[in-house]
Amino acid sequence: MAANENILYEPDERCPPLLSVAVGFQSVMLTLAQTILYVSVIAQASGQDDRYLAWAVFSVMVICGVIAALQARRLGRFGAGHALTTGAAPDFLAVSILALIAGGPAMLAALLVVSALFQFTLAAWLPLLRRIITPVISGTVLILIAVTVIPIAVGRMGDVPEGTPLAAAPCAAAVTLAVTVMLGLRASGKWRLWASLIGVAAGCVAAALFGMYEVQRLIDAPWVGVPDPALPGFELNLGAEFWALLPMFLVVTLAITIRTVGSAVIIQRVSRRSPRVTDFRLVQGAVNAGGVGTLLAGIAGTLPPAFFVAINVSLINFTGVAARNVGYAVCGILIALALFSKVSALLLTIPGPVMGALVVAVMGLLIVEGMRAIVQDGLDHRKALVVGVALSVGMGLHNSDIFTNLLGGTWGSLLGNGMTVGTVAAILMNLFLELTSPRRQRLEVGLNASALPRIDEFLTGIAARIRWNDASTNRLRLVGEEALSSLLNEDEDGADAHARRLIVMARPSGERVELEFLAVLEEENLQDRLAYLNEQGEVVEEHEISLRLLRHYAASVSHRKYHGIDIVTVEVEGSR
Repeated sequence: MAANENILYEPDERCPPLLSVAVGFQSVMLTLAQTILYVSVIAQASGQDDRYLAWAVFSVMVICGVIAALQARRLGRFGAGHALTTGAAPDFLAVSILALIAGGPAMLAALLVVSALFQFTLAAWLPLLRRIITPVISGTVLILIAVTVIPIAVGRMGDVPEGTPLAAAPCAAAVTLAVTVMLGLRASGKWRLWASLIGVAAGCVAAALFGMYEVQRLIDAPWVGVPDPALPGFELNLGAEFWALLPMFLVVTLAITIRTVGSAVIIQRVSRRSPRVTDFRLVQGAVNAGGVGTLLAGIAGTLPPAFFVAINVSLINFTGVAARNVGYAVCGILIALALFSKVSALLLTIPGPVMGALVVAVMGLLIVEGMRAIVQDGLDHRKALVVGVALSVGMGLHNSDIFTNLLGGTWGSLLGNGMTVGTVAAILMNLFLELTSPRRQRLEVGLNASALPRIDEFLTGIAARIRWNDASTNRLRLVGEEALSSLLNEDEDGADAHARRLIVMARPSGERVELEFLAVLEEENLQDRLAYLNEQGEVVEEHEISLRLLRHYAASVSHRKYHGIDIVTVEVEGSR
C-alpha cells in the first residue's frame, strides 16, 4: 500500500473550521435531496398525513446529524472515529412502506427497534463472521452499490420540467461533470477543495440559461419551521403482521451491516497519508453507531440513517480533507437545515441533471475503491470466481421481474435489487468455500511461555498427519514459537498472563497450513509492526527479534483487532 500524498488533513488533525464547514456542506448537498425524497416516498405510498411527513423529515435530518457526530467522536464502542456521511437508508424503503400500511408508525417503530438490536448483535459477532464478511465481500458490495446507483443517477439527468429544450439536460450534466473532473485532475490548493461545489454551481448556471432552475420553490419556503412531534409509541401486542415483516427487516439489516463494514474499512484506508492495517474495533464502532441510528429512527418512527462511503471517498479525493471535524460540521449543518427550511429548499432547487452528473463521478470513485479492496486482499482463482459471479448476478438481475413473478411483490422487489441479490450470492459462495474446506484443528492454552511445549506438540502432529518433511515441520514449529513470543506481553504480571487464553486453530490446505492465534493482546497492531520493520535502523531491539523471525518463516501474516479479542492469521508453506 503506497503512501497517499493527497491527504491534507488526517482524521486526528484539526483543519480550519471554514474548510470543515465547506466540505461538510458538500457532503450534505449530495444526500439531503434523496433523504427528503425517501421519507416523502414512504409517507405518501403508505397514506400517512402531512403531520407525519413533516415530523419524519425533521427527525431523520436530526438523527443523521447526531449519528454523523457520533461516528466522528467515537464514544466507547460506538463510532468509527472518522467523518462518515449519513442520509436516509434507501434499503428500508420497501419494507418501511409495508410496515406503515400494516400497522402505522407504531409497527415501523417496533420493527426498527428489533432491527437495531440485531445490528448490535452483528457488531459483537463480527469476529465470528470474519470468514464470511471478508474484504472481498465488502469490495464486491461497494462495486454493486455503484453499478446499481449509476443508472438512477443517469435517469436523473433527464429529470427536467415540461417544455424544456432537449439539449438542456445533457448540457447542464456535461458542464457539471466537465468542470468537476477538470478541477479534480488539475486544480491544486484551495481550488481543489471546492472542485465539486464549483462543478455544481457551473451546472446550475447552465441549467438556469435553459430555464431549469426553479427559483419559486426557494421563495415559497418558510425561513424557520419546527413540526409538531408525532412520536409513534410502541405496540406490545405484536400480531401476525409483525412476525411476517420481521424476516424482511432482518435481511435488510444484514445487508446494511455488510455495507457498513465495507464502508468503515474503505474510509480507514483512504483517510491516511501512510497506510495502516484496518482496525476492526473501529469497524465494530461504525456498526454500533448505525444501530444507534436505527434505534433512534424507531423511536421517532422514520427511516433509519445509512452511511454513504462513496461521497466520503470522492470528497477526500477531491479535497484531501479526512478530518473528523467534517463530521461535526455535517451534524451542525443538518440540524440547522432541519430548523431553517429556506436553506434546505436552496439545496432542493439543484436541478436533477446537475446532481445526476455529480453522482456519476462519485460512483466511479467508489468502483475503484471496491476493486482496490478486493485486490489488496489477494485475488486467487477462487476469490476471482466469487467476485465475478456476484457482480454478474447482481448486475444481471437488477430491476429484473424474475423474482417478482416467482415470489410476489415484496420479496420479489427485495431480491430484484442488484446489491441485495449480488451480496447474497457472494455470501453463499463464501459459505460454500468455508464449509467444504479442510476441517480446522483446535488447541486452547494459557497465553504464557509455558504453553510453548503444547503448541509445539500440536503443530508437530499436524505436520506429521500431512506428511511434511523435516524442514517444513521445523518451519511450522518455528512460526508457532515466534508467533507466541510476539503475542506475549512481558510487562504483565504472571497472574494476568495465566488468566488470558490463547486459542490456536490450524487448517491444512495443500502445501500450506493456515494458523490462527486468538487472544487478548496489547494495543499496537502486530501487522503494522511487521510492515514497518524495514523502515527502522540496523539496531534491532530484543522485542523485534520474534517479529523478524516470524516474517521470515511465514508466507503471510495478518492481524485483526476487535473489542475483546485479537486474531492473528499466519500461513506457512511446506512440502513433503
